[in-house]
Amino acid sequence: MISYFAHETAVVDAGCSIGEGTKIWHFSHIMPGCTIGKNCNIGQNVVVSPDVVLGNNVKVQNNVSIYTGVTCEDDVFLGPSCVFTNVINPRSSVNRKSEYAATKVRRGVSIGANATIVCGIELGAWSFIGAGAVVTKDVPAYALLVGNPARQMGWMSEFGHRLEFDQNNRAVCPESNITYRIENGVVHKEN
Repeated sequence: MISYFAHETAVVDAGCSIGEGTKIWHFSHIMPGCTIGKNCNIGQNVVVSPDVVLGNNVKVQNNVSIYTGVTCEDDVFLGPSCVFTNVINPRSSVNRKSEYAATKVRRGVSIGANATIVCGIELGAWSFIGAGAVVTKDVPAYALLVGNPARQMGWMSEFGHRLEFDQNNRAVCPESNITYRIENGVVHKEN
């Protein structure tokens, strides 16, 4: 029994694992061997390549390409038309399928519209990638990155608010009232 929804124009290949409550919309293609968790939303015209892993509650907006080698943990947001790469030096005339590089997107990450994530890196938990950013290096947890090439401009809370640290190296999220602490360039949630 199918426990997920797929629009009639979506293509879901055999050999996928798709969790209960997930929705797959118009003209999307879910390729063999991928794993999609529970309560995900896959927007229109999305490609999920073989062996991709998406955790629970992942939101994939329209026109996103998620290529082999990508793993997204729970609660990840992929903005419209963002894209992942999976080979550092692609050439049409050279087969590099054996060189796919792994990209890890940790829990709660948000990636803005039209951002590009170059393969072989890790996006730390709850980091926030601005629209149009081109990310080429590992990203610390809770970091805010913008630009091309992407540069860190600050820190974000789990609720998506900019964190302003005081003289005691503490910041409070205005929405959740959760306190964060920064030590040696690493942010930790206190409560």
